[in-house]
Amino acid sequence: MATSMLSRDLVFLTLQFLEDEKYTETIHKLEQESGLFFNVKYFEELVLAGKWDEVEKYLSGFTKVEDNRYSMKIFFEIRKQKYLESLDRNERGQAVEILINDLKVFASCNEGLYKEITHLVTLENLRDNELLAGYIDAENARTMIANELKNLLESNPVFRDKLVFPNMKHSRLRQLVNQSLKWQHSLCVNPLPNPDVKTILVDHNCRNANGHYAQLDASNKHVGPAPRSDFLPIGAHGLPGPTQIPLTAWMSSPSILPHPAHSGGGIGFGTPQNPAFTHPVVSGGGIGFGTPPNHGIPTMLRGTGDSDNVSRTRMPGISDKIMLPGASPSQIHNLAASTSTDELPKTVARTLNQESVPTSMDFHPILQTQLLVGTHVGEICLWEVSSGLKLASRNFQVWNVGSSSKILKAALNKDPCVSVKRVLWSPNGSLFGVAYSKHMVQLYIYYGPSDIRHHLEIDAHVGSVNDLAFTNVASNHLSVITCGDDRTIKVWDVNTGTRLNTFEGHEAAVHSVCPHIKDSVDFIFSTSVDGKIKAWLYDVIGSRLDYIAPGHACATMAYSADRKRLFSCGTNKEGVSHIVEWNEDEGTVKRAYKGFEKRSFGVVQLDTTKNKFLAAGDDHKIKFWDMDNISLLTTIDVDGSLPVSPRIRFNKDGNLLAASANENKIIILATADGLQLMRPSESHSLFASRRASDVMTRVGDSRNMEDVRSRLAEELNNRRLTEINEPAQFRSLRLVSPVQTDKIARLIYTNSGTGILALALNAIHMLWRWPQSETNPNGKATTNVSPQLVQPGSGILMTNDLTNANPAESVPCFALSKNGSYVISASGGKVSLFNMMTFKAMTAFASPQPAATYLAFHPIDNNIIAVGMDDSTIHIYNVRSDETMAKLNGHSKRISGLAFSHVLKTLVSAGADAEMILWSTDKWERMKSTTLNFPSGKILGAMSNTQVQFHHNQTNFLVVNETQLAIYNAMKFEGLKQWVVGGSSAPISHATFSGDSQLVYASFLDGALRIFTAPNLQLPCHINPLTYLQSGSLPIFPTVVAAHPLNPNQFAVGLTDGSVYVFEPLESDGQCSVPLNQQAVSSLRRQP
Repeated sequence: MATSMLSRDLVFLTLQFLEDEKYTETIHKLEQESGLFFNVKYFEELVLAGKWDEVEKYLSGFTKVEDNRYSMKIFFEIRKQKYLESLDRNERGQAVEILINDLKVFASCNEGLYKEITHLVTLENLRDNELLAGYIDAENARTMIANELKNLLESNPVFRDKLVFPNMKHSRLRQLVNQSLKWQHSLCVNPLPNPDVKTILVDHNCRNANGHYAQLDASNKHVGPAPRSDFLPIGAHGLPGPTQIPLTAWMSSPSILPHPAHSGGGIGFGTPQNPAFTHPVVSGGGIGFGTPPNHGIPTMLRGTGDSDNVSRTRMPGISDKIMLPGASPSQIHNLAASTSTDELPKTVARTLNQESVPTSMDFHPILQTQLLVGTHVGEICLWEVSSGLKLASRNFQVWNVGSSSKILKAALNKDPCVSVKRVLWSPNGSLFGVAYSKHMVQLYIYYGPSDIRHHLEIDAHVGSVNDLAFTNVASNHLSVITCGDDRTIKVWDVNTGTRLNTFEGHEAAVHSVCPHIKDSVDFIFSTSVDGKIKAWLYDVIGSRLDYIAPGHACATMAYSADRKRLFSCGTNKEGVSHIVEWNEDEGTVKRAYKGFEKRSFGVVQLDTTKNKFLAAGDDHKIKFWDMDNISLLTTIDVDGSLPVSPRIRFNKDGNLLAASANENKIIILATADGLQLMRPSESHSLFASRRASDVMTRVGDSRNMEDVRSRLAEELNNRRLTEINEPAQFRSLRLVSPVQTDKIARLIYTNSGTGILALALNAIHMLWRWPQSETNPNGKATTNVSPQLVQPGSGILMTNDLTNANPAESVPCFALSKNGSYVISASGGKVSLFNMMTFKAMTAFASPQPAATYLAFHPIDNNIIAVGMDDSTIHIYNVRSDETMAKLNGHSKRISGLAFSHVLKTLVSAGADAEMILWSTDKWERMKSTTLNFPSGKILGAMSNTQVQFHHNQTNFLVVNETQLAIYNAMKFEGLKQWVVGGSSAPISHATFSGDSQLVYASFLDGALRIFTAPNLQLPCHINPLTYLQSGSLPIFPTVVAAHPLNPNQFAVGLTDGSVYVFEPLESDGQCSVPLNQQAVSSLRRQP
């Protein structure tokens, strides 16, 4: 069903209102009939409940069996499960009906499969079929099929843009009605201070209750009963407070003198009442005020409530358009648009002086205030935009002249000038690549803000290297793709520099590359300067698809953040630019965006953000589009400071936008959230600037910046420690369980950040989840709302096997799968695999002795688990095949820590004797080993735990021992930083990286909690145990720490009394920051 944008928005507003009012059945009926939003959660609930008829009925509102292969697969899986459950209940008559009426439609596609399904009717037990031997019960099967259906829905193009509800403010419809009432009241001739609004079915107008028009309203047959009293939060007198407009503002704007009032036209809240009273649409059509008139919509009829204004004589010279006091007509025109562009970065937050023309920029994917810049003179720079400090810079030079080609040497001898064509971070930010205008690609490893090191140099192409991109081929192998003037595309191994693929077929220089994965198939889009677009698979065959860019433009391809929508932007030789969205399945243009009236100079650059907006730099402006609307949304010219074709780049969250500016500058634009992101460093920046000034004064006129940085760093590291001694200085929440438990041995947040899973010493698991509510609409873990302890209706507790186990001596351990659906756990007995939705044990493996002491999921394959044992061995176990793939020997004490790096393809293991070993995950071979360095006087305990955890960059890892914290580099397997427990400090009980790896949260056996900066293990914050622990006869202290995966400011600790505490800093202006002094705030959030 074709739906206009305004009608679509109105449906979503209605759905939100119905949700607020708890009209559950109506919500899902509207979802189904409109076909605009597919409620995955509701669909999953129906599947888990086995309501198969309702499942199909709801699904049929969005797709049919014959739509495509994804839809066919979805319907097949639903009907197959319905069939299997009937067989399992021995309801063979019903099973035969399903077979004939529901499943026969699939016989034409796979007759063999249909015959095999038919054969199941003849079996006494469906599990006698080899393929169904593992079928446990309906509940278990529904859980598995629910996950499979979810994946199919996400892959099905029919459901594109229908699985995510639009982001809108809470009670948006109520807010719009309130705004409408405020507007109507501001236009009343004699506005009453406390107007009484009894209905919204007609426009509001203040009058004498005994007057003629009041009687008309009373007799109007269209006026229905008064709405529910809780529809609007408008107080006893009807309005949320009248708008008080100064007399001077009214006098300064003659257009707002008494004038025909209008509620906006288009789809409004008034009902047509009297055809005699008509009026042209004035300040716009659609919902609300200020949207451009829709000339395709008939003029709205005005109700009797406004009839008194029809014949009123207007003063000569007064405009027919209604304007807000003090506002220009253009402001009125953009009033509605301003609300929809609040998510765009428009505020200038920082200006960086690059000193040479920026040609390419890219924000770090995790440390989103760090900006990498390449320039026309071959320089690369790394900026911390929150402080405006240049962290590092490198000029172009060939690292290994001896191994470079003769052609490159000749080119450099002829013309040594080299510019940067592209800079780009790898997906996890552990390294970045630089493409140059002469032959070369260089890869740097990122160790920290000012520590970038050479990694790999590739003489990649003859002539310019125009673009590069990173991709994980086959989902587990990081490669870099390059293209160049020599008309080729090449794929290189990031670790060795080996060329893996070369693609030839373009007839002109290749301008850009765009890798993508769809349906588990890896491919590459490439564009050339003659307007050709080609698609390549990783094989020796030529291009699989050939398109022509609109206008034969030299274009760049870009996907939306969720990788579901494909766009291209380009400029042809005549300077005509185009931005289009592509239909991937058909290879056709889905929509072409408007907004390029003038000839463009150079190729216009495109970027996307938030799965919602497009941006391009053109005509001294930054232009923005809503992805779903071809018309230009808005533009920004930054007071005329932009060049004719500015370079632009969003950060990952879309709250910062870097734009190249005149005079070799870079302007950082920010949203409100972006300003908050930068704010934690502002005080530090001021502090740093003052210190830098002092140091510069001391070093004299030479102003050696390296000396400045080293002295500045030294002074910053000596800043005052923040002591938190009062509960009022932070926010906390205590979680307790009605189930009798022992001390908390292991603790972890769920991957979505909506729950906390704890494992007690007595082998019982506890899962707390935060419910969605008005105060917590996202259901995220927070100290403002108490979570619920999850207890399935079956009463089942997740309890580990304790066969031959001694809880007092065993080492409990668990790990959560990548998709969050399963947890593996052990408490001295067998290793159990639990379903997180049902709490049922799916399987148990490994004999009780030797016991498992540490567990870790493989980062790529959830079926592979590393199991550290009490006998010092490590077993690599495949759950699916129920076999041990490898047994790793090398430690001499029990395994106390395991951590995978999917980037380096390695496993780091730690033993109770503090020995660490690096293993290759390709062949499960030992590569390197080392032992934790102990300062003199420090003695390792007999039952010491040495645990390891990788940093987000996947190259450095944290080592936690009762005596120290340490940061190691996995490639060199050497220590980088170390913090040792002092003589007056209690031993460390546990520690972990924060969610963004910028901090380290550590707990101590005396109850103290300390927060360290991750790069240098400086200690800016100490939390006194008396602020959260109650004194008692038995000592209570934290045994384990967990960090929120998405909120780097939140962490939790598990205590010896079986409770869990969640900690957050105080909120200030909507922003989390550690209280007390601002230097502590800086140190906690600024460091990468």
